[in-house]
Amino acid sequence: MPFAHAFEKRHHPRPWLRALGWGVLGLLSSLAAWAQTPASPFPNRNLTFVVPFTPGTTADALARMLGAKLNERWSVAVVTENRPGASGAIGAEAVSKAAPTGHTLLFTATSHGTVPALRPKLPFDPIKGFEPVVLLGNSALGLVVPPSLGMKTFADWLASARAKSGQMHYASPGNGVVQHLAMEWLMQETGARLTHVPYKGAAGAMTDLMGGHVQASIVSVHTSSQAIHSGQLQMLAVMGEERSAAFPKVPTLKELGWPNMVVDTWYGVFAPAGTPPEVVAKINAEINQLLLLPDVREALAKQGLTAIGGKPDRLAQLLSREVQRWRQVVASAHIQAD
Repeated sequence: MPFAHAFEKRHHPRPWLRALGWGVLGLLSSLAAWAQTPASPFPNRNLTFVVPFTPGTTADALARMLGAKLNERWSVAVVTENRPGASGAIGAEAVSKAAPTGHTLLFTATSHGTVPALRPKLPFDPIKGFEPVVLLGNSALGLVVPPSLGMKTFADWLASARAKSGQMHYASPGNGVVQHLAMEWLMQETGARLTHVPYKGAAGAMTDLMGGHVQASIVSVHTSSQAIHSGQLQMLAVMGEERSAAFPKVPTLKELGWPNMVVDTWYGVFAPAGTPPEVVAKINAEINQLLLLPDVREALAKQGLTAIGGKPDRLAQLLSREVQRWRQVVASAHIQAD
């Protein structure tokens, strides 16, 4: 066999190798084209709103209301999923581990800022594990006492609480809730000394408070308004930035000489860390528009909330302050989670 013919036969590419090579080139071309194709616009599938509390709570009501509105606007199904437990930590952990596409969101509340102080070994980082989306609203807290004490002003109550160190008692809906932590902070700031009586929920605490069995409590202005207007309770101070519209004659603690003592209950939306900024911005803009609707604002008002909204940074700054503040309060008061 001539040398040239033998060489050609030995080194000419076999047909199946040639086909494989073209196939690989085709696959690479397809991948390159796919990489350059813009991603599907958000949202491109159903949304899941994770509420880390039981059905019927304020966060749950907000998630379902806004979910229905977004369903109308975006034509995608919105599922509200309740994952209660560990003061909101169970639901928050689930969202922190979800795909960061914006299709899974956390509708949570004040406990997202208090739990890190009470449970320092959380399986997620409350700040780094999430992208803040929007601050939905807040509700004022206030200091109330039974009228049987005969105290007319906050100064009267404070003088008595200081003089009777540890003899007066205050009620809270439970150990570690924001009402408990707010009272502990108030005592640290003012030098008052009261003994904590935790209840399993607000109902029992309110009953004993109105009966004079305990001498004070930090409560939601909204949920206690009926008892105050009927004369069963007396509000001595509110803990908001401004006076409550429901009780314009009651001063704020800021007015009374404690400018840093601003505490309220708040509700916000978070996405998993790594969610694209443009997706966060789209959700933020849409919810901000919803918060301007009269029926939405009315629904929030019925829950005792003032609609807020704003850019994601507003929620980020609030959460940062909350986590730092409550860690200091819990450490100083040696509070431990149940």
